[in-house]
Amino acid sequence: MKDEKADIDVSKGEAKSPVSGTGSARGRTPFATLRDEIDRLFEEFDSGMFRLPAYRGMRRETAAAPSTDFVEAEDAYRVTAEIPGLEPEDVDVRLGDNLLTIRGEKSEETVKDEEQYHLRERRFGAFRRDFSLPRGVDLDNVTASVSNGILTVELPKTAEAKQKERKVEVTQG
Repeated sequence: MKDEKADIDVSKGEAKSPVSGTGSARGRTPFATLRDEIDRLFEEFDSGMFRLPAYRGMRRETAAAPSTDFVEAEDAYRVTAEIPGLEPEDVDVRLGDNLLTIRGEKSEETVKDEEQYHLRERRFGAFRRDFSLPRGVDLDNVTASVSNGILTVELPKTAEAKQKERKVEVTQG
């Protein structure tokens, strides 16, 4: 496959410079170099070099972490996580070192015990999500509940945190 404007043979990764008749100094096209850099970036990301704080503690070999929302309301912060198929006893919510940690584990096996069964299903895995807590959380009144496959953790704000926030009027300058 050739790009006639640049005189590039994409299948071979070669390019001819209109001036010298060859590619870059090493005989590689800018496209090949770009591809190498993108491959390196994905390898580093996959190795954990670029972990975001919200994903701290999540291990690659575990089940996928649930989709989670962290929302601020006037009186509290609310964390909701999708955990279909898990019961309250399958979920562990902890507070410590200014972190909210949510862990869960699912273990389910279906076996049809017939003379010649052709189906045996297993679903299992664990997840862990850590969130840095904002200032002003009333740690003594945190609650957690599960309903219809949704975990809700209510992190009420302290009275001081509610009072520190005030509206600033914006005027035409």
